[in-house]
Amino acid sequence: MTYESLPALMNTLTTINELAFPSAMQEVLEDPASDHALLEATRTGDHDAFAELVGRYRNQITSYIYRMTNDYDGAVDLAQETFVRVYRPADRYQRSYAFSTYIYRIATNLAISELRKRKRRRLVSLTGFFQPSDGAEPRELNPPDDRPLQDSELVDAERRTAVQRAISTLPEKYRAPLILRDVDGRSYEEISRILQTSEGTVKSRISRARGFLREKMRAYI
Repeated sequence: MTYESLPALMNTLTTINELAFPSAMQEVLEDPASDHALLEATRTGDHDAFAELVGRYRNQITSYIYRMTNDYDGAVDLAQETFVRVYRPADRYQRSYAFSTYIYRIATNLAISELRKRKRRRLVSLTGFFQPSDGAEPRELNPPDDRPLQDSELVDAERRTAVQRAISTLPEKYRAPLILRDVDGRSYEEISRILQTSEGTVKSRISRARGFLREKMRAYI
């Protein structure tokens, strides 16, 4: 398989609407050992094995990166890069920990790198506002949809938008563990392995992140 053939495997989510906010991720109910077997087969040139790995994890990884970066198109690109990085050094992968830990670590590093690039380039305002050059009042970068909705639909839509915006204001060290725990439903142990820090640190950061969000979300509680 050439690296150029990887995009053909990346039939990612078709619309941003598929990235709704569930209470927790529905786990892939595959035997983790079979992930190892698929990657082992990939090392021997089995394209179908790698395609199966992509199929199992592409939605999870795209969704996770989207919540980290608040950029759907960018999340699709970074998810593809995640799988490229899985494929290239497949022969160096160690079976001492779960494949999901390995791929989430790669995705996390890519997402954090992208967030840091944004800061350096000053291209993204974390508040979601900008000041027009004509001196007019600030406007939102992503104005809400003005189409009429039922009351419950409106509240849900506003809440989802508010949650995502609130998450996007968290520092990376709080954002990643919060999403991994409260959105993706990962265990503290796995999160500590993904982020390469202690479980105590993970729990502390998640607690602080939840506190920040509660403050930002008071209008919706």
